[in-house]
Amino acid sequence: MSETAAKAPGSALGAAVDPNRWKALAFIAIAQLMVVLDATIVNIALPSAQQDLGISDGNRQWVVTAYALAFGGLLLFGGRIADLWGRKRAFVVGLGGFAAASALGGAATNEAMMFGARALQGAFGALLAPAALSLLAVMFTDAKERAKAFGIYGAIAGGGGAVGLILGGFLTEYLDWRWTFFVNIPFAIVAAAGAWYVIREPEGGRNRSALDIPGVILSTLGLVSLVYGFTRAESEGWGDSMTIGMFVASGVLLLAFVLVESRVKAPLLPLRVVTERNRGGIYLSLGLAIIAMFGLFLFLTYYLQIVKGYSPVKTGFAFLPMIAGMITGSTQIGTRLMTRVAPRLLMGPGFLVAALGMLLLTQLEIGSSYAALLLPAMLLLGLGMGTAFMPAMSLATQGVKPQDAGVASAMVNTSQQVGGAIGTALLNTIAASATTSYIADHIAGASSRSQQQLVQLEGMVEGYTSAIWFAVGILVVAAGIALTLVNAGRPGGSTVASSEEGAQDEVAVPVVAH
Repeated sequence: MSETAAKAPGSALGAAVDPNRWKALAFIAIAQLMVVLDATIVNIALPSAQQDLGISDGNRQWVVTAYALAFGGLLLFGGRIADLWGRKRAFVVGLGGFAAASALGGAATNEAMMFGARALQGAFGALLAPAALSLLAVMFTDAKERAKAFGIYGAIAGGGGAVGLILGGFLTEYLDWRWTFFVNIPFAIVAAAGAWYVIREPEGGRNRSALDIPGVILSTLGLVSLVYGFTRAESEGWGDSMTIGMFVASGVLLLAFVLVESRVKAPLLPLRVVTERNRGGIYLSLGLAIIAMFGLFLFLTYYLQIVKGYSPVKTGFAFLPMIAGMITGSTQIGTRLMTRVAPRLLMGPGFLVAALGMLLLTQLEIGSSYAALLLPAMLLLGLGMGTAFMPAMSLATQGVKPQDAGVASAMVNTSQQVGGAIGTALLNTIAASATTSYIADHIAGASSRSQQQLVQLEGMVEGYTSAIWFAVGILVVAAGIALTLVNAGRPGGSTVASSEEGAQDEVAVPVVAH
């Protein structure tokens, strides 16, 4: 954007506003919902798919791991491709590939076909997710409209996983597990067709620099090693030699990646994107919050189904208050306050409210009442996360050059993906250890079979509450980071400092203009 446009937001900027931006948001939201749904919808269907395809217990984790490795490992590459090709093209190609991979997964006849389909889904998801977020970043430049758009996006990003539990339960229980894959196809067709006709990407937003091949290789291998290390730690333990090897390899590769990026002319990830104080604080606090959230989804799903005996569908509906809280926090509280207060005053308190909801869940017992304990806890969690996610999503892509919007968006997704892998592995390990310890201490006093089963259930709940205590602490740390590092002023008030040297007038003003 020219300096003239930047300094005359009332005229030049207004003329550049895309009249179809709200229609475009609808199709971007459909695509984002599809990607987020897929993270949980397949988990519900996994037992049925495992039985049908003859997947062994040792290999079943690859249905989840193959997707996570491809998605997490290729996100930065996907974001850079979106900057190179253009976000609209990357978005549509990502949707088409995701739909084709979903069809392959739904038609799978053996475990190899299933694992391949999941890896392909992850690869195309890594192209689609950053393209979707960066399209919002470049299409919505007015502060109030940006707040509304990112409020909707934040609600979907936060609540979509819980929607996946409901939809996955319905499809698995009343149709067939294969429909948890096939359901992506209509989502993708509608989103791709709508995007093709509606989205008009702003001119001059592409980064046509030569692709940083060493950066692509190092970042992909480093992130794959990191995600696989945490995934393996969950199943094999933290002392496993392969687990330790993966973490060491990841550290070496990512360090080499940083060194390469600091020296090449056209880096895959310009270090200015992550070293800017506000974005760095957001990537870190968001990743920590996702660690807590992913662990919670896992424990509450097990608690409701195994301890309380809920069906998959009933379990999905039990998460509805959290979805309602997220939507309210994101689209009502976050959106209304985003242009009035500094982002840290939404993010910090938002994470603390979520921590309060998590704190309530440390009181879980076998006979805990859903209405008295789980319902208020879920409402607080949803409200807090929704309120915090909305400004985080918006500020993470604010003030970047249009040419860097894809990789800045990819970093948001990377922090979430890595956070999810860490959360599942770390909190599950803590829970399993506490459960084993509890059962060992109490099983001797259980004489009958029913008493032994009771001790096992009590041990499970003890494990969940022990892990949830850690999640509370993680959310408090996330709040502290947001309040300390994120120092941007409110949009439209004080200008958010851009990290782009020599580009202050060019990017900072139009992004936050009234």
